[in-house]
Amino acid sequence: MQAEYPIPQIQNSPYRPRAIEIVDTTFRDGQQSPLLFDTEKYRFSLEEKKLLLAGLIELGVTHIEVFSPVVGVAEEQDVRELIAYAQSITRQEILFLAHCRCNPADIQRALELGCNGLNLYLGVSPLAQKYNSQKSLEQSIELANEVVQATRQSYPSLYLRFSAEDAFRTDQSDMLALYDAVYPYVNTLGMPDTVGIAEPEDVTKVVGLLRQRYPRARLECHFHNDRGLALANVLAALRAGVSYVDASIWGLAERSGIPSLTGVLFNLSKKFPEIAQQYNLSQCYPLNVLMGSILGTLVPYTEPVSLTNRTHTAGVHQKAVLGEKKVYEAHNLHDFGVDKNQLLLGPLSGWNLIYYYLKEVENFVISKEQARLVTQEFKARTAEIGRNKKPEGLLLQIAAEYGLSRHLLPEEVPTVRLENLD
Repeated sequence: MQAEYPIPQIQNSPYRPRAIEIVDTTFRDGQQSPLLFDTEKYRFSLEEKKLLLAGLIELGVTHIEVFSPVVGVAEEQDVRELIAYAQSITRQEILFLAHCRCNPADIQRALELGCNGLNLYLGVSPLAQKYNSQKSLEQSIELANEVVQATRQSYPSLYLRFSAEDAFRTDQSDMLALYDAVYPYVNTLGMPDTVGIAEPEDVTKVVGLLRQRYPRARLECHFHNDRGLALANVLAALRAGVSYVDASIWGLAERSGIPSLTGVLFNLSKKFPEIAQQYNLSQCYPLNVLMGSILGTLVPYTEPVSLTNRTHTAGVHQKAVLGEKKVYEAHNLHDFGVDKNQLLLGPLSGWNLIYYYLKEVENFVISKEQARLVTQEFKARTAEIGRNKKPEGLLLQIAAEYGLSRHLLPEEVPTVRLENLD
């Protein structure tokens, strides 16, 4: 996919972005997720960050957003270690983008730490002017111009992105006045939906406006999921011409989060086949599982790249999937690392799965007619299922009541089980 507009190169910068770049913000916005508090993790340790960083690099992510070092000593030390660690495991240039205020001291500290890019931001919405920056629009524009211009002059090849915080609640004329002031000096302009109010139609309009007014700059999107529209907004932004997408593992971020990294790649692969060449998609599911092991919880059931998305509980579905998976599995998740599916025994299971389970898993001698009778009894007693009695326990109890016997297995059971459903 070719960019319709020229990709800006600030002076002789070696930076050469791909057509679509994922900016992973797991180490910044992800650590602000309520889930880290729910799981009593609070922040990722350095070793956990190294594991996640290695997974991101293996996946093909080259843009990593991190906290500004001024947020705390621990984060400053971790970023320094992560930069060194990345250099030790890959020859590819990884951009560590410090999320910084328009504050020269913050910027200088991030660059001294080793960050080779800056994600600068400043809010000029009415709420930001009154309660956050406490600066007028004119003062904010003057500050942004002064800081961004000085940074570019001091660091001609540094990657710079600038965003108007809460862009979709900012008057467009105010946002454009701010962007006019920084446009000559930046690589990328952001359009963060900081509080998740945007709809796809809004996104299309804003992207079109920015592309027309700032043809040399690439555009970046950052959508929060307060309305459940973050991924839809990402797709709208990409169709309209955005090149950079902010995402995180599991979509971890403030409040309801942002788009899931692997969910974004899964959806982008549908429209942009070249994604499969840019990213090692088979690492998507292992990365999700890694996060689960760190947080001590399951991969969210809303995550597209998950075993949950290959789990079937309804009897009709289970019967069909036993014969042909494609009946209820329309998307190929094998390429994303999900190489199996699950049929869960439960109150909705039909005789096909119960026959399969008793015959193939529990080694019972059972006919299809017997399986139908056992299923009738099972369904009549599903009220017994709960924390104290699992579906498998009830089914085995019924099998014993019916006097079913098991096959006698040899002392050394073959390592590969043969499935015989004749």
